[in-house]
Amino acid sequence: MKQYDIIIIGGGAGGLTVASGAASLGAQVALVEKREDLGGDCLHFGCVPSKSLIEAANEIHHARSVSKYGVQASGEVDVKMINQRVKESIEHLQEHDSIERFEDLGIDVYIGGASFRSDHEVEVENQEEALFGKRIIIATGSRPNVPPIEGLKETGYLTNETVFDLKQLPKKMVFIGGGPIGLEIAQAYARLGSEVTVLEAGPGVLGKEDQDIQKKAQEILERELTIITDANVKKTSREGKQNYVHYSVQDEEYVIEADQIFLATGRKPNTDSLDLDQAGVDMDERGFVKVDETLRTNVGHIFAIGDVNGTPPFTHVAGYEGKTVVQNAVFGLSRKASYELIPWNTYITPEVFHLGLTQKEAQEKHDGVLIYHTDLADVDRFVADHKSEGFIKFITDTKGHILGAHAIGKGAGDWMQVAVLAVEKGMKIGELSSMIYPYPNHTAAIERASNEYWRSKLFSGVVPSITEKYIKWFR
Repeated sequence: MKQYDIIIIGGGAGGLTVASGAASLGAQVALVEKREDLGGDCLHFGCVPSKSLIEAANEIHHARSVSKYGVQASGEVDVKMINQRVKESIEHLQEHDSIERFEDLGIDVYIGGASFRSDHEVEVENQEEALFGKRIIIATGSRPNVPPIEGLKETGYLTNETVFDLKQLPKKMVFIGGGPIGLEIAQAYARLGSEVTVLEAGPGVLGKEDQDIQKKAQEILERELTIITDANVKKTSREGKQNYVHYSVQDEEYVIEADQIFLATGRKPNTDSLDLDQAGVDMDERGFVKVDETLRTNVGHIFAIGDVNGTPPFTHVAGYEGKTVVQNAVFGLSRKASYELIPWNTYITPEVFHLGLTQKEAQEKHDGVLIYHTDLADVDRFVADHKSEGFIKFITDTKGHILGAHAIGKGAGDWMQVAVLAVEKGMKIGELSSMIYPYPNHTAAIERASNEYWRSKLFSGVVPSITEKYIKWFR
């Protein structure tokens, strides 16, 4: 039985971070991945292919919109060519996550499904002997959740794992679920030319966003596609070559046609085949691996990172957890992971940026919450770009400490990184105003919002009274 300091189950973002980090520190590392290539969901089915699709859809959308300048664009979209572009993006990045690269780092890579024989032993498909690990990291990720909707087997459905295999553009698409994954793909296909309807069970889309962001995002999206909220999907059915989705809203029954049905109904952890009971590892009722703040399971030498542990399902979170686990697993430390200030983006157009608490969350946790808001229509660069729809919103306590920062606008996921740095360094919102922003720049939105802090100080509180007394004395 071959022995390792660390065995990592899962070759996605989190697992690869641990593997390379631990190997560079001299640990004997085994990496087990069930697919024949590395990179995980993000590379093959998530972040990379979806952004490639979105960019292609935006290019087509822009080409169609330039008729106002006298340039005409015509023709039907070839989905096969778009998906070929998607695959080219994956193949290019796959080189960075190749098996050979990690083997060159001294890591033993095993291809095959993994399961626990005991709390230190892992069996791998097609391997005669089990592997022994002093410490084991579970990084098996998640997959699309398929709800028990009657008729799905007969009608078929798409997920983020299969949508990039389409051969032709669907005329009518119905998306079940109005979260980030569903909306990104829905808007992309609407821009490619499909008639898109989104059915959302909740009162609004993007349920984890600040309410003002939710409202604005839905308003913008509804110009390109149909969004139906409070929708309870009952079943799907098929007649001839046509699919139908049956749903209700406030007890009223409806039926809608769909050439393709896309499921965006959450994620399910990949723990089914791990035989975690053999290792004594606890899971919650949904199948996610339970971990503490140090990302340890109830079995002290077994860790779980990424989507599989139920924390925010983002690639950058898995990478962050991977870095934390390298310290804890290799050196036996107890570094804690914190998620209070994890930023994320939703890549609809215009983009949505999220950091920290929403206004509602802040008001529930703090007294005297202050809001600083700037419309992008008041920022010169956005006006010049004719992309001025959207806003930026800072939420602070009464002393100016940033509790949350949110934005919707062109490229928000990029220019709002200034806010991430500010929070990481413990800066107050007033300090953002003292920075110098090149003109004309999109980050001037942050400057204008932070200027509001000083305006409120200058025109309210003790400053005006002190100024008034000084002027009277001077006279």
